[in-house]
Amino acid sequence: MSAESAPASSDAQDASSHSTAPARKHHSNLEDLENEHNPRFPFILSYTEVKLLGIAGVGFFLDAYDLFIINPVATMLQYRLYGGHSLPPGLEGFIKAGANIGSVIGQFAFGYSADYFGRKAVYGKELMLIIFATIGIICDPTGAISANGALIWLGVWRIILGIGVGGDYPMSASVATDRANVKRRGTLLAYIFANQGWGSFVGSLAFIIILLCYKPTMDAGAARAWRILVGLSLIPAFGTLYQRLTLPESTRPREEERSDDRKACRFTDVRDDPTCDGGHREEAPPQEFFAYFSEWRHLKILIGTCTCWFLLDIAFYGINLNQNVVLQQIGFDGSSGTPWERLFKIGVGSLIITALGFVPGYYVSVLTIEYLGRKWIQIQGFLLAALFLGILAGQFHELSTPAFIVCFAFLQFFFNFGANTTTYCYPAEVFPTKFRASAHGMSAACGKAGAILSALAFNSLSKQIGTPAVLWIFFGCCIAGAGFTLLLPEVRGRDPDLVYEEELRERRALRHD
Repeated sequence: MSAESAPASSDAQDASSHSTAPARKHHSNLEDLENEHNPRFPFILSYTEVKLLGIAGVGFFLDAYDLFIINPVATMLQYRLYGGHSLPPGLEGFIKAGANIGSVIGQFAFGYSADYFGRKAVYGKELMLIIFATIGIICDPTGAISANGALIWLGVWRIILGIGVGGDYPMSASVATDRANVKRRGTLLAYIFANQGWGSFVGSLAFIIILLCYKPTMDAGAARAWRILVGLSLIPAFGTLYQRLTLPESTRPREEERSDDRKACRFTDVRDDPTCDGGHREEAPPQEFFAYFSEWRHLKILIGTCTCWFLLDIAFYGINLNQNVVLQQIGFDGSSGTPWERLFKIGVGSLIITALGFVPGYYVSVLTIEYLGRKWIQIQGFLLAALFLGILAGQFHELSTPAFIVCFAFLQFFFNFGANTTTYCYPAEVFPTKFRASAHGMSAACGKAGAILSALAFNSLSKQIGTPAVLWIFFGCCIAGAGFTLLLPEVRGRDPDLVYEEELRERRALRHD
């Protein structure tokens, strides 16, 4: 690969909007996204952006698909393994929390690896792990081992699945942001994250269709359909694997300090260009990371992204991992009828919930994020989610069914037209390329930690203090999230690499003085 030097500091702004790099050995039109100057509305995507959206968005589709299907799969396994009786509480919690536990590992590991080894060297490996784990899940030998052993098998493979799903967060965010035009960056990220809404929707729809296919057979036969429901996720995974593995490295410049002339080297060239110190750095990557975040101006932003995501996921996953409370209120909890009827009611109820709040909220964020800004959307999302949580908590036993549905739909809407979208966008947009994936992985891992805490504590707390009291806790988390958002700068139109370059220039000036 021929060496490419980053533009001089004085020309950095021009370089961010005009392509002046010579022809590259491995070129893809996706590499031109970062230089694309598009006068259209930011939410109207070009062909290359749609292509990138398809490559990067599949991980979030699979994340939400998995989040949805584990509840009906657990219900199916009641009939397959325990004759319709409830799963052992400890093992049920293990299989439901397994993916989130794995996600924390994957977010840290893949985030750091993407910054250290480069995006191209790592991207696609997380999807291979998802495929491998999914195959392991559907090969669960339920007829050859004990019922409890089958659940342990499922839980272990779901942890491995979670590592891949978690790794997709920092990888896809970094790959997309590295290529995005700064004026359309938030829109592209919001589009990618909106695939979570479609994952939930398609999961609900697939569940209903599979049950309808089993209706002519005996009712208990539907309990064996869980492998099909899990295996369907392999279709989008295999469909995008090749594209991920062959995606070229982004050409976005990455400033590397040199011990001699401080020459800035391109991110893609730092390991291949002998003029760039042969890939050697003045400091080891962990030292650079800790040095950067030892400054309060950077640390407070990392605290903000981590804490906001943690607080959001306590409330968001606390609600969505325990939808049986909501389904019970609207009569779709599957508490009566034949096995097939009970499963079908759960599927229809979940489809209603997804259509009412999930998908609309994501796409309002897509349409407005470049106009309203991330900070405004996140604060109003936290506050309005808190409002509807307060209504549900205060009037939990008094609300009529229509009022409950409307209130819950608005709650879901403002989760997604709010912090559930922006907590994903913020770490990808506020940190420079050099630390982006690591910081994003840390922030996402804090979010999953909140999800795990909520999943493990919700049921026991509901029994001890009541569901309304738990909803008041979620209310407090949302209020606190709005407060911690004040630590974050607005990132609309902000190029973190140029900010970082200016900081380095100031630091060098101080050294010379």
